[in-house]
Amino acid sequence: MSTTLLDPNKVKKVRTAIIAVSIVIPIVVAILSKVSIPGVDLTFLPKIYATLNGITALVLVAALVAIKLKNKNIHRALVRFALLLSVLFLGCYVAYHLTSEPVKYTGSSPSIYFPLLISHIFLSVAVIPLVLFAYLFAWQGDFVRHKKLTRITWPIWFYVAVTGVVVYVMLYS
Repeated sequence: MSTTLLDPNKVKKVRTAIIAVSIVIPIVVAILSKVSIPGVDLTFLPKIYATLNGITALVLVAALVAIKLKNKNIHRALVRFALLLSVLFLGCYVAYHLTSEPVKYTGSSPSIYFPLLISHIFLSVAVIPLVLFAYLFAWQGDFVRHKKLTRITWPIWFYVAVTGVVVYVMLYS
């Protein structure tokens, strides 16, 4: 049960926005991956967005520890920071792929790399609505639904963050 009284119309609009964003982001990223802006060198960005993924993973662990210690304020701040890092990642990722040719995997472990990459991509799409709805439930004060959803969401978000770093290392090492 919600402990805060939010306007049901506002909640409905937020739910609709979450669904729209969850659909639009993957479509826009897919479309933009086919667009190329020549003459701009953003080849330094993969290091940055891999670092953002690594920091996100650490922040998610810290957020989990904070809530296990019942420190809601620290937990809330860390989750918001993880969201910010994820948005920054998305901006860097899109900017890089708009301006750079795709890097081909030439490593010696394609049987590891490609399943990891594919799972990373699919789960990065799936995690968008999970994170946003979990955040909405907390914002509404519906901590029963928030906790139930985050039991699924946290491991996926953490996996996406960690595998983002692993994919980068495998691709650029």
